[in-house]
Amino acid sequence: MSFYERHVLPRLLDLVMRDPDMAVLRARFVPLAEGRVLEIGIGSGLNLPFYRPGAVSTLFGLDPSDRLRRLASRRLGQVPFPVALLGFSAEGIPLGDRSVDCVVSTWTLCSIPDAGKALAEARRVLKPGGRLIFIEHGRAPDIGVAAWQDRLNGVWGRIGGGCNLNRDIGALVRGAGFAVDGLETGYLERHPRVLAFLSRGVGTPA
Repeated sequence: MSFYERHVLPRLLDLVMRDPDMAVLRARFVPLAEGRVLEIGIGSGLNLPFYRPGAVSTLFGLDPSDRLRRLASRRLGQVPFPVALLGFSAEGIPLGDRSVDCVVSTWTLCSIPDAGKALAEARRVLKPGGRLIFIEHGRAPDIGVAAWQDRLNGVWGRIGGGCNLNRDIGALVRGAGFAVDGLETGYLERHPRVLAFLSRGVGTPA
């Protein structure tokens, strides 16, 4: 791992992901989580203030980056429930089958090497009737924007910690066996369109 990836990128991600427009979406979707919750790609813990007190009994925060988990640990005082920070990739979740009520994923599926496997793992650990709550950026429906996403994807991945611009989030979620009722899509305002096409919603194991 390079100096940039180890020391610069985690703090850069923490700064960029504090965007106020993203916070508005966090405030809408993260409070839907209840019970035993798994957050894949917890990063620096920016979702922590948005979980509802009294609704979450335990939070498992998964992230392979020790630097990001260290930043997240500084925010644990903001929540009134136990949080376990786990240094694992979402392709191999260290929890038992049907052991959590909700899985939360925000701006994470873009950078997991095998997003399909990660979603299959999320489905495995969800209890019957459990929910996948997600906000993700990905492939735009506009041909011109999508073409630029394809052109820039390789370079962007190298500077963005493996982030992919052109993954079809809706297809990935449904392909992993989730039904999504009322998938919301659209561009995040005031952001470059190649980065800003979002899919968000709640999936249940089909």
